[in-house]
Amino acid sequence: MADLGLRSYQEEVVQRAIEGENIIIWLPTGGGKTRAAVYVAKKHLETKPQAKVVVLVNKVHLVDQHYTKEFEPHLGRDYTLVRVSGESKEKDFFGLVVKDSDVVICTAQILYNALTNMEENKHVELSDITLLIIDECHHTHKDSAYNKVMACYVEKKLKGEQPLPQILGLTASPGTGGAKILENAVDHVLEICANLDSAIVSTKDYVSELKQNVPRPVKTFDIVDKRLEDPFGDHLKSMMQTIHEYMNVPPDFPLRECGTQEYEADVVILEQRGVRDRNRPLARCALHLREYNDALLINDTLRMMDAYSSLEEFYNKFTKAIDGTDFFLVGLFQEHQVELQKLAGDSRYENPKMGKLESTLLNLFRQSVNSKGILFSKTRKSIHCLNDWVLHNKALQGAGIKAAILTGAGNGGTHMTQNKQTDTIRNFRDNTVNLLISTSVAEEGLDIPECNLVVRYGLLTNEIAQLQASGRARAQNSQYSVVAEKGGKEVKRERTNEYLEELTKEAIAKVQEMSDPDFRTKITELQKQAVIVRKLTEARKAKKRSRNTADSVQLLCRNCLKSVASGSDIKLLENAHYVNVNPDFKKHYKVGGEVMLEKSFEDWEPGCTISCSECDQDWGYEMKYKKVALLPNLKIKKLALETPEGSKTVKKWKDVPFTVEDFSFEEYCRDNFPDLLD
Repeated sequence: MADLGLRSYQEEVVQRAIEGENIIIWLPTGGGKTRAAVYVAKKHLETKPQAKVVVLVNKVHLVDQHYTKEFEPHLGRDYTLVRVSGESKEKDFFGLVVKDSDVVICTAQILYNALTNMEENKHVELSDITLLIIDECHHTHKDSAYNKVMACYVEKKLKGEQPLPQILGLTASPGTGGAKILENAVDHVLEICANLDSAIVSTKDYVSELKQNVPRPVKTFDIVDKRLEDPFGDHLKSMMQTIHEYMNVPPDFPLRECGTQEYEADVVILEQRGVRDRNRPLARCALHLREYNDALLINDTLRMMDAYSSLEEFYNKFTKAIDGTDFFLVGLFQEHQVELQKLAGDSRYENPKMGKLESTLLNLFRQSVNSKGILFSKTRKSIHCLNDWVLHNKALQGAGIKAAILTGAGNGGTHMTQNKQTDTIRNFRDNTVNLLISTSVAEEGLDIPECNLVVRYGLLTNEIAQLQASGRARAQNSQYSVVAEKGGKEVKRERTNEYLEELTKEAIAKVQEMSDPDFRTKITELQKQAVIVRKLTEARKAKKRSRNTADSVQLLCRNCLKSVASGSDIKLLENAHYVNVNPDFKKHYKVGGEVMLEKSFEDWEPGCTISCSECDQDWGYEMKYKKVALLPNLKIKKLALETPEGSKTVKKWKDVPFTVEDFSFEEYCRDNFPDLLD
């Protein structure tokens, strides 16, 4: 195994996979799981007739990373490798790509689409694949793309269909699935094993070598006392109380404490109730209260001015008041704006956590000019604020801190393009940047150089995320710091996660102790149960969708509650876009600026944004399809539904209570351009 430079513990964990068994490799972040997978793929390609390896990842950037860093350098000389993501043209003839390649690296969604798409050039059968490698395989549960792929596998396995690919899963931790006791944690690990039809393997003989090569950082809790006075936060709370009185909070729905996640959950439900009951004052007040609560949460973690700016930005975007409720809400903010700004600028009441964060960073960066760190925070908004703080903090700049933001790839104002993500990591590697300020995107998967400091700030996450974040501090004598308030939720969660990490280890040990017949029996039993649950869930959803005819449902603007379309106007385009095909819909919206997307698509391109002509609510954007059709592509979360059973809101189109028919280009052209088709 010398050609790939495998260590003894890696050789141990791949052994059963080389013998053709389905396994999950459990090694910590930095333990070399991907290198081990490359070795298994190499052996498989050398020994299996008509071998076909597919590597699945759960994030687009990992397609390029695994191809460039691991698979191509070791396999590219002897085998044909192709990488495919939603951004590559190969996805449009994926079936042919799989046929003509030895190794394909792609996102799980692309493989699932190919398994369910019957077009010859796009379709793939599981029997076409001989080895399926699943990265970060702890995500193989619930409705994830990984689990959809594996559900196809499990159903074929239970029916006795052959051949099926060998499975190789990779994870730093399967977690406990929310379980707090050993018995339930064991059940969770078994469920992950059942979903992947695999046993879980870890090193037994080379634990000391693993620890030596993947050192754990020194953990510190940098604790700060609660701030004694918070006049800015108090002022926000008094304004929220004024809104409570105006909106008449329903007596059966007492709101929990302002400035908490629980309060946010309450006002989200209140907004939905307001829309459902056509009670616009309740819906709009709840929406604005969520922004005030956001400001309180920012005030608790960041600078007061960040909290004020967040609220100011929201009201600056507020372009059109359409009734007394809007005038009241905008007027309330304007009336208190000067006072809020003044309080936010008073340094006597600044957030003490920021001071503690400053000293934590200075302690490390003053020691060595070669220090590298990652500062994890919860939201895109918070990392932008933290980056601004670092840039304008004289002490941090004096210590030579060069910060950059790292967020998930996507389309939208606060998302990063994939190219920008790659550039940022390259700059971090060559020391142009020495502090990444990141959301959870940097916790797993990304190829980030060794750090000697990881700071968690204002974060409440599960044990898997915590373990992966600490695994980023891989340099010798590195430090993992939790900056938090004394007795706060972050410290409690961190301690709980430490317990859950140990519970995960115990649960895995219990599963590994099971005899092979007992393990196989249990796995098959869980797989049969999962198939039944999936079928029942699908039947329930189908029943829900058929409860109403499409033309009995009206779509309302979620802001002004004006009826703007019928459910029968909506069609599903390419199994992904919900578009309105009724030409009369144009009179309900106005067109804004051009939408820019980083990637291009085979049959369509984005047009301009669209918003409600009555109240300016954002609804989505127009898409130009096959250079002929201009179709409004709508966001369901910006709309409400009026059904025969009453009004309701849904988060995703797949949850609407009527069946949406597929878009027919021919029918659309016949209805809209009859002269052209004569």
